[in-house]
Amino acid sequence: MNDNIKTSVGEEFDYDVVVLGAGPGGYTAAFRAADLGLRVALLERYPALGGVCLNVGCIPSKALLHAGRVIDEAAAMEAHGVNFGEPSIDLDKLRAYKDGIVGKLTGGLAGMAKKRKVETIQGMAAFTGPHGISVEGSDGSRELRFAQAIIAVGSRSLELSGLPWGDPRLMDATSALELEEIPKQLLVIGGGIIGLEMASVYQALGSQITVVELMTQLIPGADPDLVKPLQRRISKRYKAIHLETKVTRVDVADDYLVAHFEGKHSGVENFDRILVAVSRVPNGGTIKANTASVKVTSRGFIPVDHQMRTNVPHIFAIGDVVGQPMLAHKAAHQGKIAAEVCAGMKSAFDARVIPSVAYTDPEVAWVGVTEVEAKEKALEYGVGKFPWAASGRALGMDRNEGFTKLIFDQSNGLILGAGITGPNAGELISECALAIEMGCEAGDISLTIHPHPTLSESIAMAAEVFEGTVTDLYLPRKRSVQ
Repeated sequence: MNDNIKTSVGEEFDYDVVVLGAGPGGYTAAFRAADLGLRVALLERYPALGGVCLNVGCIPSKALLHAGRVIDEAAAMEAHGVNFGEPSIDLDKLRAYKDGIVGKLTGGLAGMAKKRKVETIQGMAAFTGPHGISVEGSDGSRELRFAQAIIAVGSRSLELSGLPWGDPRLMDATSALELEEIPKQLLVIGGGIIGLEMASVYQALGSQITVVELMTQLIPGADPDLVKPLQRRISKRYKAIHLETKVTRVDVADDYLVAHFEGKHSGVENFDRILVAVSRVPNGGTIKANTASVKVTSRGFIPVDHQMRTNVPHIFAIGDVVGQPMLAHKAAHQGKIAAEVCAGMKSAFDARVIPSVAYTDPEVAWVGVTEVEAKEKALEYGVGKFPWAASGRALGMDRNEGFTKLIFDQSNGLILGAGITGPNAGELISECALAIEMGCEAGDISLTIHPHPTLSESIAMAAEVFEGTVTDLYLPRKRSVQ
């Protein structure tokens, strides 16, 4: 055990740290705390570790998105002389493939918990006081005493009121991943990341897709130009995309669900199934945090400071429950910080940026200041934008609709933000995130030799566009940033 770590296990407490929730934030916190020599209990209400992300979210959806991408890429090659024929979909095997990936990862987590001597306890957890937790499991109730606690209870899908939730044809993101059937007509309520990712899966498998979004654009929060290539592509593939439109009610019929639309698009349409993917709500109100004097907002969020402490100094909170963005990688980062602070380290959350990715086709990724934000804040900014129509790698993939956009401080050339749309944009955005964290100037990026031909070199070329030094495009002469 590390001599610098003060433990409290003994007559008063059962554990140094109790972690509520075993999602990416929770298991990361538990494992880091154990690695630092603390005795840890990890509480999870479901049988498997990994939370929503691993079991019914990020991981299974990406497995299905991969299957959809293979189907689409195979079909696209017909135009270039390679014909694979119509795909034959075996839902049972596809479902088993998805479940197998989830099983490998959850099994791996269970193994790592055991090796680290993290005690995993299944059941519904709730605070009984500032140092007490009750866990209701299948074998009864158990009381735990802890020195410190980390709340990592995540979030859940928002169930819109007035919809027939008892009908299995009305799905949330979790039930949509079960792939019970491939509906002929599928309505997706919500044009954000989750809704569009699931729409991509079902469209590739054969459904006709209609998307309804209340806002003026798909993927609200991303720059409009980033979303346009995606919208152009899916507009040709989907039955309809209705922006500035809402579903006022859904009626149940024997053979279909009847959706009533209001807004820019109005009317009544029949669908075999409807997926609701409008938002997520935090679970802060589900653990009786008030009994431990932990502050929870009316919306279910738990405020924290830069060390992830709640208003009760020995109780921490991380991930979705502390606020936006609700992303697994943010939760994992915060989990490490909370665990290190529990162990007496001087850690703090000081990340400059958190990248976002929509794993649609094409992918849409962004990090740091968006162009919309730069305009709203009246920043003196400049943009370097490199179209993938000039990328040899993108042309070789027959996917030249994308682009890479970098946003710089006009006065000194420091990178402020980035956006990428196109295949593998989610892989490329990390270089931009690192550049922002490192305080890179345009020259740092443009003078870094990138391999050719790759999509990654579009990042360097976007910096060259801003500087006025690009040779792969013809642009009006521009003075370089010194």
